[in-house]
Amino acid sequence: MKTFVNTSVVRWGACSFLWRPRPLAVGMALVVLAMVLGVLLLGTGTLSLSPAEVLDSLLGTGSNPAAERIVQRVRLPRVLTAVFVGASLGMAGAIFQSISRNALGSPDVIGFTTGAASGAIALIVLGDAGPLWTSLAAVLSGMATAAVVLALSGGRRAAGGYRLVLVGIGVGATLSGLNTILLVMGDLDRAVAAQRWLAGSLSARTWAHVAPAALGFIAIVPVVLWCARRINLLELGDDAATQLGVNVPRTRLTMVMAAVALTAIATAAAGPIAFIALAAPQVARRLGLSPDVPLFTAAAMGAVLLVAADMLSQWAPVRLHLPIGLVTGLLGGVYLLWLLFRTRKG
Repeated sequence: MKTFVNTSVVRWGACSFLWRPRPLAVGMALVVLAMVLGVLLLGTGTLSLSPAEVLDSLLGTGSNPAAERIVQRVRLPRVLTAVFVGASLGMAGAIFQSISRNALGSPDVIGFTTGAASGAIALIVLGDAGPLWTSLAAVLSGMATAAVVLALSGGRRAAGGYRLVLVGIGVGATLSGLNTILLVMGDLDRAVAAQRWLAGSLSARTWAHVAPAALGFIAIVPVVLWCARRINLLELGDDAATQLGVNVPRTRLTMVMAAVALTAIATAAAGPIAFIALAAPQVARRLGLSPDVPLFTAAAMGAVLLVAADMLSQWAPVRLHLPIGLVTGLLGGVYLLWLLFRTRKG
């Protein structure tokens, strides 16, 4: 049974665009849900705060200076990091799944997350770098990994699909071994810090982590939105997109680089986090029921999933305070098994 989405054409002078109210409504609802979860997360911790107290602390109108300092200096950077990291991974996952035409084509499966982690680990183990330099190293190593994967899968003419996924898995496995060698060779304290970072964590996030994640996301989103129509046409196939005037190799390369940058920035801010880029686009597509690539809704869904996972990690039994990467990994394993079973059944 097929479900159709109401679509209308809106014209403004010489410009026109398609208006689909359901995907927009779903995206706005997810944004509101992310804000609500963020407020609840700001009140979660050793010092529990009600939503009203959280809002007073954010606005500086509260009567408890200690609560205000905890919310603004400790918890708010953590929540904002989760929002921007989740949004970056969700949008990157939507791009990769569209280009590879494969529901498993997320950056953590293809190996781009591992590639971004390699540069960050090298800088942490060998140079003891701060968040800004770690972010830069992750972006550069992620770009280099993407270049290698694209070259091995057919260069600019690569049509994606299983070849891109398989090559990415192979490159990711090789880089994973390299990361292990770096951990063994490094100083013990730095290796422990790198291993903790590899688990994926939102603990001890500061404004120095928020700034690169936020600025990187804000800078890359306009590029993605500029190419949104062309990537939607790529869903029709390379031949059809070419006949409609799309420069397929250039569009694919631009979108891959943008998605890699989003993945690298997210990885540098919170470490390798699985599941979000894999599940967010699929859930967003099912909620929005739109034939377009769910860029906006996938970003909003990614933010919701990561904030919710962080809440779950803090509400775990016996106060384990699990790293966010382990929580998303456990959830992602269950989701992946369900996805494979559903695909086989279909």
